[in-house]
Amino acid sequence: MPVKNQKIMDFYQVAQQRDFTRQFQFRVSEIRVGGSPIFTQDDLVYLTTANLPARAINNVAVPYMGLQFNVPGAAQYPNSAGYAITFRSDQQSEIRRKVEDWQRLTFDDQSSTGAYRVMSNSRLTMDLLDAGFNTIRQYVLHGVYCQQVGEMTFNTTDAGTVVELPCTLAYQFWTRGIVQ
Repeated sequence: MPVKNQKIMDFYQVAQQRDFTRQFQFRVSEIRVGGSPIFTQDDLVYLTTANLPARAINNVAVPYMGLQFNVPGAAQYPNSAGYAITFRSDQQSEIRRKVEDWQRLTFDDQSSTGAYRVMSNSRLTMDLLDAGFNTIRQYVLHGVYCQQVGEMTFNTTDAGTVVELPCTLAYQFWTRGIVQ
């Protein structure tokens, strides 16, 4: 039995040293388009859900003498064409207006105009936080644009639940930075 108890103690000691990341230990600190901020910190307080982005290395199969060799290929960014974020809706729907305006910057169907190209300095910056809410790492999505303004659901029989605004962004790639 001492071996089993030692493994439990090992887990407990490592857990005490490293702790665990919690769901709320993130914040989006910036969304910029063409170098200009789209949202202020006051707006970004309403952003409730986002994911750390994924990255994968493509596998390239190379057959040789009846064997299949696997070699690394280029990087790809899964879900970069459909990156979901969620805002709480503010009373005046200013956040929705800003998201709609941002989307119309990309393409305005009323005039068939827009900046439907990869915008320079267009990025979303997300901070990963420690237990004291200090930034320990940043993730930056580059070439970000608003792909979809989601539906907002209203219900007159509800007891007052806060309405959420789902949005889908797209981006080209992401980088990681360490805050010192």
